[in-house]
Amino acid sequence: MATDILVPTLGESVSSATVARWLKKAGEQVAVDEPLVELETDKVTVEVPSPTAGVIESIAADEGAEVVPGAVLGVIGAAGAGAAAKPAAAKPAPAPAPAVAAQPKVEEPRVPAGPVAVPGAPHAPLPAAAKMMAENKVSAEQLGAGTAKDGRISKGDVLDFLSRPAAAPAAAPAAKAPRPADAGEERVKMTRLRITIARRLKEAQNTAAMLTTFNEVDMGAAMALRSEYRDAFEKKHGVKLGFMSFFVKACVAALKEFPAVNAEIDGDEVVYKHFVHMGIAVGGPNGLVVPVLRNADDMGFATIEKTIGAFGKRVRDGQLKLEEMTGGSFTITNGGIYGSLMSTPILNPPQSGILGMHKIQERPMVVGGKIEIRPMMYLALSYDHRIVDGKEAVSFLVRVKESIEDPRRLMLDI
Repeated sequence: MATDILVPTLGESVSSATVARWLKKAGEQVAVDEPLVELETDKVTVEVPSPTAGVIESIAADEGAEVVPGAVLGVIGAAGAGAAAKPAAAKPAPAPAPAVAAQPKVEEPRVPAGPVAVPGAPHAPLPAAAKMMAENKVSAEQLGAGTAKDGRISKGDVLDFLSRPAAAPAAAPAAKAPRPADAGEERVKMTRLRITIARRLKEAQNTAAMLTTFNEVDMGAAMALRSEYRDAFEKKHGVKLGFMSFFVKACVAALKEFPAVNAEIDGDEVVYKHFVHMGIAVGGPNGLVVPVLRNADDMGFATIEKTIGAFGKRVRDGQLKLEEMTGGSFTITNGGIYGSLMSTPILNPPQSGILGMHKIQERPMVVGGKIEIRPMMYLALSYDHRIVDGKEAVSFLVRVKESIEDPRRLMLDI
C-alpha cells in the first residue's frame, strides 16, 4: 500500500516552505522516521521523516519547489513490492511509471496556484495591510499577489513595496535578466531565512520609532562571583555558569519595574505582558535565530543556562523547532562573543526592546577617586519610542547595570 510523504504543519505564521534538499532518491529503501527531505521555511530548516518503511516510488516536489502544509512531497511503496512485481507478470511492471508521471497533476489542486497562475491579479489584503495601504494610498492592483496564505497581501508586502525606489517599476524588466557575474564574482541565491531576516529588519526600521541608549557596566563583581562558585555550580547542576544567566535575571527584574519595555503595540492598543518570554539571539549556520526562554521570570540560574545551552546545540544541528522561536516579549543579543565593542541592535518586531551585550575589555576607570583597571562592558538598549519614553529606557538600562555590578540584588530581588 502506498503512503504519501506530506508537508508537516510548519508552525505559527509559517504558510509555506521551499524544498531545500532531498536526502533520498526515488527507488531507495527507507526506514520509519528516517529523514527524507529538508524543507526551508522563513525561520528554520525542517527535516521531514519517513512515515513508514518502504521504497520511495516517486518524488512529486523537486528541490526549489514551494510547498504548503499538507501537500504531497512524494510516495512511499511497500518494501520489496517493486522488486516482486517485476518477475510476476508483464502488466504490473509498468504500473509504477504512470503513477510517477501522474503524481504532479494530482497534486496541482493542493498547491495554492492562484498567485502563480495570475501574478498580476490583486488579492484581498489582511487587516493590518489594508490599513497601511489606505494610509499610503496604495492599491491592490499596484501590489498584485501577496505572500500570505491564498495570495493575500500581508503587511510585509506593503512595507516591501513602500521601501522600493520610485523607479522600481521601470527597472523591473532588467530584474528578469540579472547581470551575469563578472570575473571574480559569485552569485548565490538568498535563502528564505536570509530574505526573511532582511525583510524583518527593514520592517522594524520602517515601522518603529527606534532609538538606542547606551551605558557601561563594571563586570568585576559578576566575574568574581562566577569564579568563586563556578566549580560548585557545575558540580551540582551539570552545566557551566555563564554571564548570560546574569543578564537574563537582570533584565527580568528591570522588565518587572518598567513594563512598557516588555509590551508591544497592536493597532491603537498597547499590550502589556505579565510574563517574560526572553528571546536569546543565537548565530547559526544559516543566519541569526532567536529561540525563546518561556517564562524566564520563573527560571533560576541553572535552568537558564541549561535551556540556552540546549538551544545552542539544536541551532548548530539544525534541530530547533519553529514553536521555540515564537512569542518572545524581549530579546538579548550578545555581539561580544564575536568581538564587538559597541553596536546598535535592531528591534525584533513586534517587541519594543532589545538589549545588546558586548565584549568585556579592561579600561582605566576612576573608582573612589583613584584610577583602576576594570573589566568593562558597553550595553545598548534599542527601544520603540512610540511606547517607551526616554526616561523609562534609561532607567531600565541603569537598573540592569546596577544588578550586574551588584549581583546580590538579583538574589535578594531588590
